[in-house]
Amino acid sequence: ATSKKVITREEWEKKLTDVKIGKEDTNKLVMNFLVTEGYVDAAEKFRMESGTDPDIDIATITNRMAVKRAVQSGNVEDAIEKVNDLNPEILDTNPQLFFHLQQQRLIELIRNGKVEKALEFAQEELAPRGEENQSFLVELERTVALLAFEDVSNCPVGELLNISQRLKTASEVNAAILTSQSHEKDPKLPSLLKMLIWAQNQLDEKAAYPRIGDLSTAMLEDPAV
Repeated sequence: ATSKKVITREEWEKKLTDVKIGKEDTNKLVMNFLVTEGYVDAAEKFRMESGTDPDIDIATITNRMAVKRAVQSGNVEDAIEKVNDLNPEILDTNPQLFFHLQQQRLIELIRNGKVEKALEFAQEELAPRGEENQSFLVELERTVALLAFEDVSNCPVGELLNISQRLKTASEVNAAILTSQSHEKDPKLPSLLKMLIWAQNQLDEKAAYPRIGDLSTAMLEDPAV
Protein backbone atom coordinates (compact mmCIF):
# COMPACT_ATOMS: atom_id res chain seq x y z
CA ALA A 1 0.00 0.00 0.00
CA THR A 2 1.23 3.49 -0.80
CA SER A 3 2.08 5.67 2.18
CA LYS A 4 0.10 8.81 2.85
CA LYS A 5 1.42 12.19 1.87
CA VAL A 6 2.63 14.08 4.94
CA ILE A 7 1.74 17.77 5.19
CA THR A 8 3.66 19.70 7.83
CA ARG A 9 1.96 22.18 10.12
CA GLU A 10 3.90 25.03 8.45
CA GLU A 11 2.60 24.01 5.02
CA TRP A 12 -0.93 23.56 6.30
CA GLU A 13 -1.04 26.89 8.11
CA LYS A 14 0.15 28.62 4.93
CA LYS A 15 -2.69 26.98 3.01
CA LEU A 16 -5.17 28.13 5.68
CA THR A 17 -3.78 31.67 5.55
CA ASP A 18 -4.41 31.77 1.81
CA VAL A 19 -8.10 31.02 2.34
CA LYS A 20 -10.06 34.26 2.58
CA ILE A 21 -13.34 34.34 4.52
CA GLY A 22 -15.29 37.57 4.47
CA LYS A 23 -16.00 39.25 7.79
CA GLU A 24 -19.59 39.80 6.69
CA ASP A 25 -20.11 36.08 6.12
CA THR A 26 -18.65 35.27 9.52
CA ASN A 27 -20.88 37.84 11.19
CA LYS A 28 -23.96 36.42 9.48
CA LEU A 29 -23.08 32.96 10.78
CA VAL A 30 -22.74 34.27 14.33
CA MET A 31 -26.01 36.21 14.10
CA ASN A 32 -27.78 33.17 12.67
CA PHE A 33 -26.63 31.11 15.66
CA LEU A 34 -27.68 33.73 18.22
CA VAL A 35 -31.11 34.21 16.63
CA THR A 36 -31.85 30.51 16.19
CA GLU A 37 -30.76 29.59 19.70
CA GLY A 38 -32.65 32.53 21.19
CA TYR A 39 -29.87 34.64 22.71
CA VAL A 40 -31.80 37.92 22.57
CA ASP A 41 -29.44 40.21 24.46
CA ALA A 42 -26.37 38.84 22.71
CA ALA A 43 -28.04 39.20 19.31
CA GLU A 44 -28.97 42.82 20.00
CA LYS A 45 -25.46 43.64 21.26
CA PHE A 46 -23.87 41.89 18.29
CA ARG A 47 -26.15 43.81 15.91
CA MET A 48 -25.00 47.09 17.41
CA GLU A 49 -21.31 46.18 17.47
CA SER A 50 -21.03 44.48 14.07
CA GLY A 51 -23.77 46.21 12.10
CA THR A 52 -25.16 42.80 11.16
CA ASP A 53 -28.95 42.77 10.94
CA PRO A 54 -30.81 39.58 11.87
CA ASP A 55 -33.15 38.16 9.25
CA ILE A 56 -36.10 38.26 11.67
CA ASP A 57 -37.37 40.81 14.17
CA ILE A 58 -35.37 40.43 17.39
CA ALA A 59 -38.57 41.06 19.37
CA THR A 60 -39.96 37.76 18.08
CA ILE A 61 -37.04 35.91 19.70
CA THR A 62 -38.28 37.01 23.13
CA ASN A 63 -41.75 35.63 22.39
CA ARG A 64 -40.34 32.36 21.06
CA MET A 65 -38.15 31.90 24.12
CA ALA A 66 -41.17 32.56 26.39
CA VAL A 67 -42.94 29.64 24.69
CA LYS A 68 -39.90 27.42 25.06
CA ARG A 69 -39.46 28.27 28.76
CA ALA A 70 -43.15 27.60 29.43
CA VAL A 71 -42.88 24.07 28.02
CA GLN A 72 -39.60 23.43 29.83
CA SER A 73 -41.21 24.37 33.13
CA GLY A 74 -44.33 22.27 32.49
CA ASN A 75 -46.72 25.18 31.82
CA VAL A 76 -48.00 23.70 28.56
CA GLU A 77 -51.36 25.49 28.51
CA ASP A 78 -49.53 28.79 28.78
CA ALA A 79 -47.19 27.72 25.97
CA ILE A 80 -50.13 26.86 23.70
CA GLU A 81 -51.69 30.26 24.34
CA LYS A 82 -48.40 32.00 23.56
CA VAL A 83 -47.98 30.03 20.32
CA ASN A 84 -51.48 30.99 19.22
CA ASP A 85 -50.76 34.62 20.06
CA LEU A 86 -47.68 34.44 17.84
CA ASN A 87 -49.38 32.67 14.95
CA PRO A 88 -52.54 30.49 15.24
CA GLU A 89 -51.65 28.70 12.01
CA ILE A 90 -48.64 27.03 13.63
CA LEU A 91 -50.79 24.55 15.56
CA ASP A 92 -53.64 24.51 13.03
CA THR A 93 -51.30 23.22 10.33
CA ASN A 94 -49.15 20.95 12.50
CA PRO A 95 -51.28 18.22 14.11
CA GLN A 96 -48.22 16.29 15.30
CA LEU A 97 -46.90 19.27 17.23
CA PHE A 98 -50.32 19.96 18.75
CA PHE A 99 -50.65 16.31 19.79
CA HIS A 100 -47.22 16.35 21.42
CA LEU A 101 -48.12 19.49 23.35
CA GLN A 102 -51.35 17.88 24.52
CA GLN A 103 -49.41 14.74 25.39
CA GLN A 104 -47.08 16.90 27.48
CA ARG A 105 -50.10 18.37 29.25
CA LEU A 106 -51.21 14.83 30.08
CA ILE A 107 -47.74 13.97 31.36
CA GLU A 108 -47.79 17.02 33.64
CA LEU A 109 -51.18 16.02 35.07
CA ILE A 110 -49.82 12.54 35.79
CA ARG A 111 -46.64 14.01 37.29
CA ASN A 112 -48.77 16.08 39.67
CA GLY A 113 -50.87 13.07 40.73
CA LYS A 114 -54.11 14.33 39.14
CA VAL A 115 -55.24 10.87 38.06
CA GLU A 116 -58.93 11.55 37.43
CA LYS A 117 -58.24 14.74 35.51
CA ALA A 118 -55.53 12.96 33.53
CA LEU A 119 -57.89 10.18 32.49
CA GLU A 120 -60.60 12.67 31.57
CA PHE A 121 -58.14 14.75 29.55
CA ALA A 122 -56.78 11.68 27.76
CA GLN A 123 -60.29 10.51 26.86
CA GLU A 124 -61.64 13.87 25.72
CA GLU A 125 -58.62 15.53 24.11
CA LEU A 126 -56.18 12.85 23.03
CA ALA A 127 -58.23 9.72 22.30
CA PRO A 128 -60.08 11.29 19.33
CA ARG A 129 -56.74 12.22 17.77
CA GLY A 130 -55.42 8.73 18.42
CA GLU A 131 -58.33 7.28 16.46
CA GLU A 132 -57.24 9.35 13.47
CA ASN A 133 -53.53 8.53 13.68
CA GLN A 134 -52.04 5.18 14.71
CA SER A 135 -48.75 6.69 15.90
CA PHE A 136 -50.67 9.12 18.14
CA LEU A 137 -52.59 6.19 19.60
CA VAL A 138 -49.37 4.36 20.43
CA GLU A 139 -48.00 7.47 22.17
CA LEU A 140 -51.24 7.93 24.09
CA GLU A 141 -51.17 4.32 25.28
CA ARG A 142 -47.54 4.71 26.40
CA THR A 143 -48.39 7.86 28.33
CA VAL A 144 -51.50 6.45 30.03
CA ALA A 145 -49.42 3.41 31.03
CA LEU A 146 -47.67 5.68 33.54
CA LEU A 147 -50.82 5.53 35.66
CA ALA A 148 -50.43 1.78 36.12
CA PHE A 149 -47.22 2.14 38.13
CA GLU A 150 -46.93 3.54 41.63
CA ASP A 151 -43.15 3.46 41.33
CA VAL A 152 -42.29 5.04 37.98
CA SER A 153 -38.65 4.02 38.39
CA ASN A 154 -39.81 0.50 37.50
CA CYS A 155 -42.05 1.72 34.67
CA PRO A 156 -40.88 0.85 31.14
CA VAL A 157 -42.13 4.24 29.91
CA GLY A 158 -40.92 6.20 32.92
CA GLU A 159 -38.66 8.32 30.71
CA LEU A 160 -41.76 10.29 29.72
CA LEU A 161 -41.60 11.93 33.15
CA ASN A 162 -37.97 12.94 32.69
CA ILE A 163 -37.11 16.57 32.06
CA SER A 164 -35.63 15.43 28.74
CA GLN A 165 -39.19 14.83 27.50
CA ARG A 166 -40.06 18.46 28.23
CA LEU A 167 -36.92 19.58 26.41
CA LYS A 168 -37.81 17.42 23.41
CA THR A 169 -41.27 18.97 23.19
CA ALA A 170 -39.87 22.48 23.70
CA SER A 171 -37.38 21.95 20.86
CA GLU A 172 -40.17 20.80 18.56
CA VAL A 173 -42.18 23.95 19.32
CA ASN A 174 -39.11 26.14 18.85
CA ALA A 175 -38.45 24.59 15.42
CA ALA A 176 -42.07 25.04 14.35
CA ILE A 177 -42.07 28.73 15.28
CA LEU A 178 -38.82 29.31 13.39
CA THR A 179 -40.22 27.53 10.33
CA SER A 180 -43.35 29.69 10.47
CA GLN A 181 -41.06 32.74 10.36
CA SER A 182 -39.30 31.38 7.25
CA HIS A 183 -36.16 30.88 9.30
CA GLU A 184 -33.98 27.77 9.49
CA LYS A 185 -35.00 25.62 12.45
CA ASP A 186 -31.36 24.68 13.12
CA PRO A 187 -28.37 27.04 13.34
CA LYS A 188 -25.91 26.82 10.44
CA LEU A 189 -22.75 26.88 12.55
CA PRO A 190 -23.08 23.35 14.05
CA SER A 191 -23.78 22.00 10.55
CA LEU A 192 -20.58 23.58 9.27
CA LEU A 193 -18.64 22.02 12.14
CA LYS A 194 -20.07 18.61 11.26
CA MET A 195 -18.99 19.18 7.66
CA LEU A 196 -15.50 20.05 8.93
CA ILE A 197 -15.28 16.74 10.80
CA TRP A 198 -16.53 14.86 7.73
CA ALA A 199 -13.97 16.60 5.49
CA GLN A 200 -11.16 15.80 7.94
CA ASN A 201 -12.16 12.15 7.99
CA GLN A 202 -12.20 12.04 4.21
CA LEU A 203 -8.79 13.69 3.98
CA ASP A 204 -7.38 11.27 6.57
CA GLU A 205 -7.54 8.54 3.93
CA LYS A 206 -5.21 10.48 1.62
CA ALA A 207 -2.79 12.40 3.82
CA ALA A 208 -1.33 12.90 7.27
CA TYR A 209 -1.95 16.54 8.08
CA PRO A 210 -2.48 18.89 11.03
CA ARG A 211 -6.09 18.56 12.12
CA ILE A 212 -8.42 20.04 14.70
CA GLY A 213 -9.10 17.53 17.45
CA ASP A 214 -10.93 19.78 19.90
CA LEU A 215 -13.46 22.03 18.19
CA SER A 216 -13.81 24.18 21.32
CA THR A 217 -10.21 25.39 20.95
CA ALA A 218 -9.74 24.89 17.17
CA MET A 219 -6.05 24.20 17.85
CA LEU A 220 -4.17 22.39 15.10
CA GLU A 221 -2.58 19.14 16.18
CA ASP A 222 0.61 17.84 14.54
CA PRO A 223 0.01 15.29 11.78
CA ALA A 224 -0.01 11.68 12.89
CA VAL A 225 2.70 9.96 10.91
